Amino acid sequence: MTWGGRGRGHARLGLALACAALLAGCSDAHLDTLEQRLQALRHKPEGKIAALPEMPRYAVAAYHGSTMRSPFAPAGKTLEALVPPAEPRVQRERQPLEAFALENLALVGTLSVGVTPSGLIRAPDGRLYRVFVGDYLGRDQGHIVKITRRSLSLVERVRDTQGAWRERTRQLSLAATSEQAAASPQNSG
Repeated sequence: MTWGGRGRGHARLGLALACAALLAGCSDAHLDTLEQRLQALRHKPEGKIAALPEMPRYAVAAYHGSTMRSPFAPAGKTLEALVPPAEPRVQRERQPLEAFALENLALVGTLSVGVTPSGLIRAPDGRLYRVFVGDYLGRDQGHIVKITRRSLSLVERVRDTQGAWRERTRQLSLAATSEQAAASPQNSG
């Protein structure tokens, strides 16, 4: 045997001894003790876990919404009632405020002379009109049925999708002017 063959054998032996020493360092006697302690803790947990609360009982509510107003219609603004299938009076002379859509008219004031209430309506053309109970306004043949200090109520006649005439109650409320809005406490800040 030559010296070169012996060197390789010693190198292999040294490498095998080093690996054995490293593996012997991994087997620690304390790991077995630690594993036993963990097993004991897993079988006997510390602390108390509270019981789950009892679920509340819910009463089933019946919904009868088909007899109520639509949730998509403005509250208190539109009420509809079936009108006998008579045509609206078309023989009467149309009044000036019937040329404008109701949405474009604004109630800017009310006043009473004696016991007769009246309202002041601003039209889109910029003019003010004085109206009384029984006058007509809006494009849907609406006639005024009541005037109070802060609002005006009217009944319009419109056709529904089946072609029947319906009465629809609408209301115009007193509008705030730009000077009043600028002086209100909500806008000061």
